[in-house]
Amino acid sequence: MKPVNQKAWFLILPVVVCVAFSAILPLMTVVNYSVQDIISPERRVFVGTEWFAAVMRDQDLHDALWRQLVFSLSVLLIEIPLGIALALSMPAKGWQASVTLVLLALSLLIPWNVVGTIWQIFGRADIGLLGATLQAMGIEYNYTGNARDAWLTVLVMDIWHWTPLVALLAYAGLRSIPDAYYQAAQIDGASKWAVFRFIQLPKLRGVLVIAVLLRFMDSFMIYTEPFVLTGGGPGNATTFLSQYLTQKAVGQFDLGPAAAFSLIYFLIILLLCFILYNWMQSVGTQAKESEHG
Repeated sequence: MKPVNQKAWFLILPVVVCVAFSAILPLMTVVNYSVQDIISPERRVFVGTEWFAAVMRDQDLHDALWRQLVFSLSVLLIEIPLGIALALSMPAKGWQASVTLVLLALSLLIPWNVVGTIWQIFGRADIGLLGATLQAMGIEYNYTGNARDAWLTVLVMDIWHWTPLVALLAYAGLRSIPDAYYQAAQIDGASKWAVFRFIQLPKLRGVLVIAVLLRFMDSFMIYTEPFVLTGGGPGNATTFLSQYLTQKAVGQFDLGPAAAFSLIYFLIILLLCFILYNWMQSVGTQAKESEHG
């Protein structure tokens, strides 16, 4: 019997080492902190699941989780349809397509902290275009003092920043559809809505799953933009889970509860992504069955 060559494993060794240092070792450190009361660098007391129980009883955590869920769901409900609409309206070929793609991707190139600074200035009534325009129209707008205005500003800022990502993914999916499908639809006299419903949307299912998961995970971990724009205020109106975790770990230096909360945070993201993925897969399966049925 010919011996199996195991040398190929050396090719993935750098990846294993990088993952170990960037993910596994930090995760094990967090797990270690979550079951200990760190009194000082030299003195630690094992507390078991005490910090997990304390975090789960924290009302501020429940409020931050609710704000985070509402924000992430709002992001998905707006950015996914808007991104698809943008992709459908973009030119398919020629120099116009290249220019449109470049212009659309500009917001994705801006660092997160700069995005927060841009909207911080943009929303000011004295020097910002948005704030001054709304004030001239007689609309009261103050993202630093009004909780509703702050929350809506963070939402619009995220939509402006990340909808192009969904549009680019949907555009790539649309360009991968063979022309034969459109030719058959034209012969059958199908309307634009029928082409979108029965050709484009089913073919976009794969990229839409990626877009939904990427945008959900990113929006659920949002930190820099609202921190720069509002600092989590006014009050706790824009204090999302990541900011709450930072306050625990850095502001209050409660490493034990912060570690327990970060593990719970990680599990929540995994669970919700698992639910979203399976739901979208089941919707796609049902659509295929109804189409063939």
